Amino acid sequence: MDISEFYDAADRCDAFRTPRYLEVVISMLILLGLLVSYLPQHYRIISRGTAEGISPYFVLLGTTSATAGFANILTVPPSRAAMSCCKEIEGIECAAGMLGIAQLGAQWLCFILILVLFLMFFRYEDASVPQEELAGESPKWQTAAAVGMLAFLHGLITIVITGVFAIAMPQHLNFWAHLLGVMAAALAAVQYIPQIWTTYHVKHAGSLSIPMMCIQTPGGLLFAASLYMRLGFEGWSTWAIYLLTAGMQGAVLFLCVYYELARRRERAAEPEGAPLINEPDSPLDQTNQRPIANRTYSEGWERGLPGPFTGHPERYAETEEDLEHIQDREERAIARESQPLLKPGGIGNPHKNYKSSNHH
Repeated sequence: MDISEFYDAADRCDAFRTPRYLEVVISMLILLGLLVSYLPQHYRIISRGTAEGISPYFVLLGTTSATAGFANILTVPPSRAAMSCCKEIEGIECAAGMLGIAQLGAQWLCFILILVLFLMFFRYEDASVPQEELAGESPKWQTAAAVGMLAFLHGLITIVITGVFAIAMPQHLNFWAHLLGVMAAALAAVQYIPQIWTTYHVKHAGSLSIPMMCIQTPGGLLFAASLYMRLGFEGWSTWAIYLLTAGMQGAVLFLCVYYELARRRERAAEPEGAPLINEPDSPLDQTNQRPIANRTYSEGWERGLPGPFTGHPERYAETEEDLEHIQDREERAIARESQPLLKPGGIGNPHKNYKSSNHH
């Protein structure tokens, strides 16, 4: 390094030696807000025991977009300058200059955790909530496996190509950085489309966290502004991602709030003390109800049918098929009965002589 390059490097690092503390405080608050904002989403998936309502394609696109965005900020010129200047400046000043990288790294880790939770809880039958609260069908295991595999391959390929550019073709690293930014923006642009469709289809938020979106939607706009102040217009490929994502996330938030308010209005409109389903309104209505057949095991118990020799079998039959089944079963039971006193229709065996003689 000649003397002119040394002074150029020193000039670049002077900006990091005198950080703007208001910008540092805002960046630290955004970093803390990012970590806190994802906690309700992680907790909601774990507490419900299912990722119902979350589109697998939303998870895939979000993970790949976060990966590309993290790789982008690692390779843009302002971030490379901050990392190189950490050798020349003090630790606190270096940490202040690396806050932008820390923010996107934290977001990437939080979305990776959503991917892991989705792969763990994509089945609906293992949910901790009643089945009537679930809507739609759970993704097939092949879909969940494909989401995990594609996200892993995308991350691996991104790391390999970034390493090749950084080591073998550093003069083209800026091109790769902007390409990563465009990729992240494109993925973010379509990321919420499958989620919007899924939320519209299931008509409720499901395992999506409304508090998370309430924090992240305005926070995304603030985050984009913070990145713009740090990177300037030169870093448009970085901050444009979060500006676009905040708008799309706002659309999902609107749908979730709308459907949740509609559900609450429906519940409030129901009259208090309304009879439960299948509950008779009066004792007279009980005559139309099938009696509960309390008994030990007998043929037909799994269909809710009574035991043999039941009076008024038509009360237990809901269809003609049920009535025929009861009658056929009763005839088979009569044919098998060997105890005369238990046979219906009379006492005794007509083929046996029951005459008795008095023996004195």
